[in-house]
Amino acid sequence: MSKPAEAPAAGEKPKSKKLLLIIIALVVVLIGAGAAAFFLLKGHPEDEEEVGDAPAKTAKEAKPKPKKKDPAAPPTFMPLDAVVVNLADTSSARYAQVGITLQVEDEATANEIKKYMPAIRNGILLRISQRTADQLLSAEGKEQLANDILEFVRETTGMEVYRGYSPVEAVLFSSLIVQ
Repeated sequence: MSKPAEAPAAGEKPKSKKLLLIIIALVVVLIGAGAAAFFLLKGHPEDEEEVGDAPAKTAKEAKPKPKKKDPAAPPTFMPLDAVVVNLADTSSARYAQVGITLQVEDEATANEIKKYMPAIRNGILLRISQRTADQLLSAEGKEQLANDILEFVRETTGMEVYRGYSPVEAVLFSSLIVQ
């Protein structure tokens, strides 16, 4: 009678081994699926390339990737034509002649900006004409105007600040005469 008692015990061992192997395989599959989901969902939007039938980005929507700039390389300067504009003074008719130079990353950036020059020039004229002589003569007024023009140029060309970087680096005044 000992043989019939041993048969069920022997039958239970293979079932428990089978169950253990199924559980281990299930855990391994779940861990693998979790790891795959983590890496796929972790991707950064700026690193992803467009695939399939996704709409192409326009020049304004494309975000420039920061380049490693050689610190020894001199900046590229792009002088603009001087502008003469009536100022917003109400007490008397005053005007300003302003020479502006853009500091850009490289010659390629300067060439890209030239494509937008009529719009940039118009925007600069509008921004200067909204100022008074007193605003243009103060240091704070000049800084504010330079910042306004810089922001406008970046928006117009689609070269806005992205992760602390923009290929349009600064607006510099080469001359400023108020009369």
